[in-house]
This record gives sequence, C-alpha cells and structure tokens, in this order.
Amino acid sequence: MVRIFRHYIPRWFLVLGGVEFLVLFLAVYAGAWLRFLDEPANIADLEPLSSKAWLFALVMIGTMTAVGLYQRNFREGFGGMMLRILMAAALALVAMAVVFYAIPILFLGRGVFGIAFGLGVFGIIVARAVFFHVVDQDTLKRRVLVLGAGKRAATIANLRRRSDRRGLQIVGYVHMAGEHDVVDKELVIRRDTTLLELAQNLNVDEIVVAVEDRRKGFPVHEILDCRMAGIEVLDILSFLERQLGRVMLDLLQPSWLIFSDGFRYGLVRVVSKRMFDITASGLLVLIAWPVMVLAALGIVIESGGRGPIFYRQVRVGENWRLFQLFKFRSMRVDAEANGPQWATKNDGRVTRVGALMRKTRIDELPQLFNVLKGDMSFVGPRPERPIFVEQLSQNIPFYSERHRVKPGVTGWAQICYPYGASEEDAQQKLQYDLYYVKNYSLFLDLLILLQTAEVILWGRGAR
Repeated sequence: MVRIFRHYIPRWFLVLGGVEFLVLFLAVYAGAWLRFLDEPANIADLEPLSSKAWLFALVMIGTMTAVGLYQRNFREGFGGMMLRILMAAALALVAMAVVFYAIPILFLGRGVFGIAFGLGVFGIIVARAVFFHVVDQDTLKRRVLVLGAGKRAATIANLRRRSDRRGLQIVGYVHMAGEHDVVDKELVIRRDTTLLELAQNLNVDEIVVAVEDRRKGFPVHEILDCRMAGIEVLDILSFLERQLGRVMLDLLQPSWLIFSDGFRYGLVRVVSKRMFDITASGLLVLIAWPVMVLAALGIVIESGGRGPIFYRQVRVGENWRLFQLFKFRSMRVDAEANGPQWATKNDGRVTRVGALMRKTRIDELPQLFNVLKGDMSFVGPRPERPIFVEQLSQNIPFYSERHRVKPGVTGWAQICYPYGASEEDAQQKLQYDLYYVKNYSLFLDLLILLQTAEVILWGRGAR
C-alpha cells in the first residue's frame, strides 16, 4: 500500500493507473500518426497535441474512477469489468464533447479522436487483462508474517474477499506461548530460532503483531531487532485499516485512537474543506436545478397537491449540534404515524416518485442547501436522527466519535457499504466513518466524490 494524504491506496492500483494513463496519452499521438500517415506535416495543425493528450487521458481516468474501476473491493469478473469500461468510455465521450464545444482549440478532429478513442479503450482492456493476471502471481506479492495465532490473528485468516488479500501472501502465523491457536494448523509456525532469523529465512517483507496479551512474554527486543533490520512492523489494527479501508471496532482500544496518527484539525483544514463544500455544492445546484424542478413537479402531481414537497427532519450535526435537514419527500405524509423507524427494503411507505428519487439519490439534492448553509459538509458521515444516535451511542462503542466532523451528503461509508437500516449496519458503517474522520484530506474527499457517481449509476444501496 502507498499512503497519499493519509489515505491508503494499493500499490498495484497506482501502477495500473500510471500504465493506463500512459496508454491513453500515447493513444492520441498514435491516432494523429495513423490519421495523417500519408500527410505527416498536417499533424502540426493539431498542436498543442500534448495538452490534448493530457486532457483525453485525465477525462478517461476520471470517468473510470467514477464507474468504480479503481475500487479496492472490485469483485466483478471480466464481463463486469468490460461493462464498466464501456460505461466509462460513453461518459468520456459526453465529457469530451462538452469540452470540445466549450473550448474549440482543444478539438482533435473527428478522425484523430475516433482512432485515439478506439486505441485507448482497446489498450485499457489489454492493460486490465494483464494486470489481473500479473497481480495474483506469488512472486509479486508482499510476504507477511503474523505474530500470533489466536483470535486476533484469526481476523486476518478470515479475510475471504480476494480484494482484501490482493498483493499479500500470508507466509504463516507464529505460535505464542499461552495462546490457543485458532487459525489453520498448517500455517502455524512453532519456531526454534529468533524472530529475525525466521523472518529472514521466510523472506518476509512485513510482520503484523496480533498477540492476544502483550503483558505476558511479549518479544519486545526481537520485534525491535526486526524493525532495525528493515522489516516493517505493524499492529493488527493498523494493518487491517490499511487493507480494508476501515477501523475494526472488535479490535479497537482507546489507546490506539489516542496514539495513532490522524485526527488532525486546524485552520487550513477547516477553510479548505469549507471552500470545497461551497464550490462542489454550488456547481451541483447549477447543474441539477432542472432535475430538482422535475422532482418537485412529480411529487405535486402524484400527491394531487396535498402534502409538502420538502421533508424536514432534525438530525445530529458536528459536535452533536442539531439542525434541520432538507430532502424531497419520498414517503407518504403519514409515513411515521406510528413513530420513527428504520427504512426497509421495498418499504411500503415510499411513493412511486419517491422510489425513483431514492434509486437515483435525487431525494437528497436539497441537502446541498444544508451544505451551503454550513450545517453539513459535502463529504462526511451520514447525518442521523437524535433518537437513533442516542440509541446507537449506548449500544455501539465509539459511535459518538463520528460526530466530531460535519455530516455529509455522501461519504466513505456510503460508497463502501450498502444502505444501513439496523443497529448491525450502523456498527459496520461506523468502521468506515472512523476511517474517514481519522484520515480526512481533500484528496480523499475528491476520491469519494468521484466514486459516488458509481454508486448512483449502479443504484447500489438505495431503499
């Protein structure tokens, strides 16, 4: 993993992104060369060609990110990958058409652009096919030795998703005196040498400390020897945070929150985030206002003019301050006649227009005015109702920590986990919220903003 602005990105995804950017960049030059093969002097008319190549590559990489092709938990097969590549290509065509219309000097010409586009998409498909073959070769994986074979170590052994283990090879779990081994016995190592000798013999790149009780027989000096020999050492919580993009509540101790890096706040952070919120929300309002007008008309027509267009509800904001949240009304007026309740799948209280709005997230567009007002941020944890916050804070450890920042229209938990409609879902989503609160940066906000498009396009998690 490579950490960029405190956010972990798989090293091989950075390599893949770099290769694909180069493929797309060179596709423009190849397109110009093929188009004017008999008249090479005409290529000069396309100058500045490098700027146009940069533009094409950046737009394509942006649309590929938006449809989820750079998600660490991408689990679809080759067919699903092809579908997303084609979707990204279609979005890129629309985006490039807008750019060419707005800035004519950047126009490549239909012939050059058509050839470059075809070569670029073909190159992406080839690069992806090679990547998913090469990345699973054991010789290219990071070799990891786990210190411990008990319940904490079993958390690593129980990672079933291929994406969670991509780029890693667990070479074994070192038995610790006094622990009951619960991982696969074939992977348990009962050593008769020092930890450093064992790590060197196994050609280990990284040691993950997953000992049950560090007060008894913890090999401090042996771990220090490994660290001084250049072998990276991580505690299990930091390792899983890096691999999974979330903070595991089952392993979390207050001391880790106190001494770990992150949770940094300051004037620059506050001002930059506020500027990002105003810019992103303002632009989206300017783009989406026709959709908002149509949504309001749909609500009025379906309800026969009875009932409000907007739904107002008290939510918990930053530092537990209450505010009025705005949404388009997607349920019947009497939806909560029997008191507050979680939304459920195929909820009978949802209207026909409301179902469409929820599927496409149009019902959440009025929250942009909450952002402009300052009650919310564009990116952050989902705002919850006070009655649910009180209940969840009592039952879920560290739940109140998610309210250290402003809630958001979209967020890391919203794109990484389906719609939460139970206490168990809230606990799972909290792990992603804590990761966001700990590792916030404008880079992460932009990444979440791009990946939110993928959530909307594929309709994931809507209820």
